[in-house]
Amino acid sequence: MTFSTPATIEVPADRRPGGLARVEDHRLLTGRGLYVHDVQQPGMLHAVFVRSTHARARLLGVDLGAARAAEGVVAVIGPEQLAGHFMPPINELVSGMRLPDCPLLAQGRVDSVGQPIALVLATSLQAAQAAAEQVFVDYDAEPAQGDMAPGAEPLGSVRHQSGNAQASDAAHRVSLSHQQSRVIAMSLEPRAAVARWDAGSGMLTAWLGTQAPSRARADIARTLGLPTSRVRVIAPDVGGAFGAKASVSPEDLVVAFAAHHLKATVKWISSRSEEFMSAAQGRGARLEGELWLDAEGRFLHLQARLQFPMGAWLPFSAVVPARNAARILPGPYRVAGVDIAAQAGMSNAAAVNIYRGAGRPEAALLMERLVEMAARQAGIDPVELRLRNLVEAGAMPYSTPTGECFDAGDYRAALERACARFDYAGERREQARRRAAGELLGIGVAMYVEPCGQGWESARVTLQADGGVRVASGSAAQGQGHQTSYAVIAAEALACDVARVRVDHGDTGSCPEGIGALASRSMAIGGSAVAQAARMAAQRRDAGEALPIVAETVYTAPSEAWSYGCVIARMAIDCDTGKPRIERMVWADDAGRIISPQLAEGQLLGGMAQGLGQAMLERIVYDSEGQLLTGSLMDYAIPRADDMPPMEFESLAVASKANLLGAKGVGEAGCIGVPAALLNAAADALAPLGEKELDFPLTAERLWRAMQPQPLSGKTTA
Repeated sequence: MTFSTPATIEVPADRRPGGLARVEDHRLLTGRGLYVHDVQQPGMLHAVFVRSTHARARLLGVDLGAARAAEGVVAVIGPEQLAGHFMPPINELVSGMRLPDCPLLAQGRVDSVGQPIALVLATSLQAAQAAAEQVFVDYDAEPAQGDMAPGAEPLGSVRHQSGNAQASDAAHRVSLSHQQSRVIAMSLEPRAAVARWDAGSGMLTAWLGTQAPSRARADIARTLGLPTSRVRVIAPDVGGAFGAKASVSPEDLVVAFAAHHLKATVKWISSRSEEFMSAAQGRGARLEGELWLDAEGRFLHLQARLQFPMGAWLPFSAVVPARNAARILPGPYRVAGVDIAAQAGMSNAAAVNIYRGAGRPEAALLMERLVEMAARQAGIDPVELRLRNLVEAGAMPYSTPTGECFDAGDYRAALERACARFDYAGERREQARRRAAGELLGIGVAMYVEPCGQGWESARVTLQADGGVRVASGSAAQGQGHQTSYAVIAAEALACDVARVRVDHGDTGSCPEGIGALASRSMAIGGSAVAQAARMAAQRRDAGEALPIVAETVYTAPSEAWSYGCVIARMAIDCDTGKPRIERMVWADDAGRIISPQLAEGQLLGGMAQGLGQAMLERIVYDSEGQLLTGSLMDYAIPRADDMPPMEFESLAVASKANLLGAKGVGEAGCIGVPAALLNAAADALAPLGEKELDFPLTAERLWRAMQPQPLSGKTTA
C-alpha cells in the first residue's frame, strides 16, 4: 500500500474494508461540535483558580476574606476545606517507588508555579476573576529544585542487564549525551471541566475533555466518597489530548468537589497561559548512552542511562515514559548485551505525563544517534550498518534483551522500502555533489519500534429492530475518528451497510466501562473488542434469534502488537546563519491492518507535525528560580503550515497476530521516528565540521553555534 501526500491513499482491492469518509468531519467543520468549553447549564457558577506565584515556598497564610466579600462571589474554597484530599494513586510500573502525597490544593507549601491554592466561585467569570485577584497569599520562598537536580532523590527506577561483553572486545565505541526539552501538548482545546450535582438523583455529572472517562469517573467518586454508580463522566468532542488528558488533573477533582459541596453546577475553563503553567507537559529526559561494535560492525553492547523529570505532582501514567524507554531499547537491533537504567525524579515545575510516544521517542533517538555515530567512526554506510544488525523477519517472534517480545515484523523490508522510495544511493551522490559546492547537507535515517498497548477494552453492539446497528465503546476519542473506523469494523463483521451503524463513546452513562484511548491501543484493542462483539451479535442473528440483540464483550489482547518503521530526511543548513531547511522526508511504516486509509494518513501526518515541532521549534524553559519563561505563544514556537516539509509515505500493512483485528498502533509513530531522523540529518550535515553534540530544538542559533570552531561557552543551550 502506498501513501502519497497530498493525494488520497491507494489501497489494494484485497485490503479495502468497504471505505468510509470520516463521518465526524461535516459536523465539526460546520461549527456543530460540542466541546467542554461549549457546555452551558442553568444557574452555572464560574470557577477561577488562585495559583502559586512561587516555584517552591512555605505558605504562611492564605487570606480569603476580601474575595469572599466580593460582588457576585458565592464561595471561595481554600486549602483547609480540601485538607486530606490527594491525587489518586499512580500506576506503579517501576521498582522501588517512593510516592509522595500530592494534594488537590496546596497544603502548607507550594511546589511549582501555577499550583492551585484556592478556588473562587461566582455568578460570572468576570466576577470570579476579579475576586481571585483579592486573595492574599503570604509565602516564605525557598530555593527551587530544577529537573534532575544533583542530589535529588529518585522517585523510582528500572534496570535491564544482559550479556558479558568487555570493553576490550570492542573495535569501535561511541557515546552520546542528549538533553531533551520539555514540551507542552498544545491541544486545540485547553483543559476545562463542568460538574453538576443533581440533588434529586444524588448524581454528579462531569463533562471532561478526557482520554479515559471510566478512570476519571472512578477518581471523582473516590474524591467525593461516592459509589461510581453515582458519578457520570461525559467526554464530548475533545480538541486534542496527546496523552496530556489521559489522567485527571487536580483542577478536575476540585471542580467536582465544589459542585458536590455547594450542591451546584460549576464550570472551569483554562486559559492558554494557565495551560503553560499548570497543565501536564511532556519529554524533558536526559539521555546518555554508549554503543560498542566489533570489527565487522556487529553490535556488542549498549549502555544507557536515562533520567526522566516528573515535576511537582504525579499523574496516573507519570512513570510510563521511563519504563517504556528502558524496555524498548535497543529497538529493532540485535545487541549481544545491554545495561540500561532509567530513573524518574520530582522537581519544582509542572507535572510531566505521557505525551504522544511516551518513552518511545527517547529510545529511538538515543539508539539511532548512536548507530549513525558508530557508522561514521567505523567508516560503514549507516544503512549498511543497520542491515547488518537488524532483527530478521525469520527470527519473529523475537525476545529482546529487556524481556519484551516482538510479535512480528520485517524491519529489513521497512528500511529497504524507505531507501528505494528515497533513492538513497542517488541522494548520497547528490549530497556529495552539493557538499563539494560548499553546502551543508545531511541525510538522516531512523528506525523505530512501537509497542501498542496491553490489556483489555470493552464494546457493546446492539442490532435494533429497525435494522440499525448501535456500537458503544469504552474507548473514547479525541479526534482519531472512532465513529468512522468502529462503524467500518462492525459493518464488516455484520455484513451490513456501514451507513446503518452508529457509534457511541465517551459517556460512562451509555457506554461500557473501558480503559480509554491512549498508548496507540484504540484500534488494536478497542477495535478488536468491537469486532468481537459484532461477531457475537452476527452469530446470534444468523442462528435465528429475534431482534433486538445486544452483545457485550470485554476483549483482552493475548499479547502486545509492535509497530515499526523507517524515516529518512534530507536537511540543508545555511552556512552563514545556521537556518535549517527540511527538503524532503520519506517514511515507511507498518501499522498492521489498516481499517481507514484516510484516518491512518491523518494520524501519520499529525504525529509527524508534532515530532517536527519537538525537533525544530518547541521548548519549555524555566529560570533558576523555577519561573516559567515560555508562558505564551509569543515565547513558545509550534509548527505552522509552511514548516511542514514534503512527505512521502510507504506502508507495509502486515497484519499482526497479537490481536483479533490484526492492527498495530499508528498515532504515535510520527513522534518516534521523525525527531530521530531530523537530528541525524542535522548531525550529518555538520559532520564535515566534526561530530557535533546537538540538543533539541534545532534552531538556527543552536546550529550556528555548533558550526563555530570554538563554542562560545562550552555546550550550547540556545
